[in-house]
Parts: sequence; structure tokens; C-alpha cells
Amino acid sequence: MNVNKKEGGIEGEFSAFLLSAGVVKFGSFKLKSGRTSPYFVNLGAIGSGKSLWALGSYYARAIVEKGLAAETDLLFGPSYKGIPIAVSASLALYREFGIEMRFAFNRKEAKDHGEGGIIAGGELRDGDRVGILDDVMTTGKTKEEVLSVIRGSAKAEIKYIMIAVDRLERGETEAMATSEFERRYGIRVVPIITILDLVSAAKALGIIGEDAVRSVEAYLREYGGKA
Repeated sequence: MNVNKKEGGIEGEFSAFLLSAGVVKFGSFKLKSGRTSPYFVNLGAIGSGKSLWALGSYYARAIVEKGLAAETDLLFGPSYKGIPIAVSASLALYREFGIEMRFAFNRKEAKDHGEGGIIAGGELRDGDRVGILDDVMTTGKTKEEVLSVIRGSAKAEIKYIMIAVDRLERGETEAMATSEFERRYGIRVVPIITILDLVSAAKALGIIGEDAVRSVEAYLREYGGKA
């Protein structure tokens, strides 16, 4: 895959934001999948109000620009990294677009006192159209757990999963994890950007050189999936 892609629009802006916020690192990183990646995306690195507001604004903008707002009743943030994404996106939708939308998230363990349950935030109701907001999708395995949590709590329709970055990696087959997930569950995966956008922006900004670009290209040749 050629990483020399022209940046522009939300792709270029969001890529530059993630890079400036320290969310993206280049080097050598062991992933949960067992693969050793030349880059790592960690939205958990965002730790200030300014950066979190910007993150939510980009998600909200993507939801609106991609026409998803009209088909979403509730934004769901999988614990833990998805929680601030769903909260900040809900705030940004209201403040910037005048769209009021509920949000919810799951606890890692069900609460056995008080109101109980595993879902917190807005009420997850039967018939809700849900948009899941998360950071990345490498193999899609962790997203399967989220589907079980939502479907075990209400008769809701999961419309899509929006992720910040599509790593463009294959899943259990030769297909990209995102395409594989869509075919298996009938749920769209909507990335705001891809690793190609990130690398292009990093190169244009002088953050990485040709060696890093070649490392990403080699990684995608080995682990990249087919559409």
C-alpha cells in the first residue's frame, strides 16, 4: 500500500490533531493481537479538557458529515477508552450542531448495589439505534464483547461502529478486519481516518522520515487486509 496520500479535509485536520496531541507514536510496539507494529494509536493519551473537546468535535463532525446523526438515538462508549469519546462527542453534537443525543457506556463488572447493572449513563432502551464510538480496530475481537453487552441490555439496533483510525489490517482471514466485521455482523465500521492518512500527515509535518514510512509499508504488506 502506498502511504504517500494527499491530506485534506477532516482527514488531514484530524490526523494533524492526533499527531500534535501525542496520540500516535512511531517505533516498535507489541499489540494485543501479538503483532509488532511500527506505530501505535492510543486515544487514552488525551488528558486535557482542550484536547478532549477537540476529539469530541471531530467525532461529532464525522457523525454529521457522514449522515449518521439522523439514524442515531444513543452513542455508546465501550469501557474504558470509548467512554470519554462518547461523552465528548455527545457534548460537541449539542454545542456545535444543536443535536441532543444520549450517551451510555458499560462497566467492566456489573454493579450489584444501588441501581445495579452493567450500563451507565443514558438509558439504553428497546428500539434504540446505537452508534458505538471507539478508538481503533485491529482484529475486531474486542468489539464482539461490546455487541454482547448492548444486546444483553436492550433490544437495540446497532447501526455502526465509528473508530478514529482504521489500521487496515487483516482479521482472521485475508480480508481487512473492518470488512470482515461488517460481513460477519452486518454492522458498518466507519473510520474517520486510516493509517495512510496518519502517515501522510506525519511525513508532511516532518514528524517521520522515509525509514518510518517504509516500515509502515512493510507492515501493511505483511498484515494488511483486502477490502
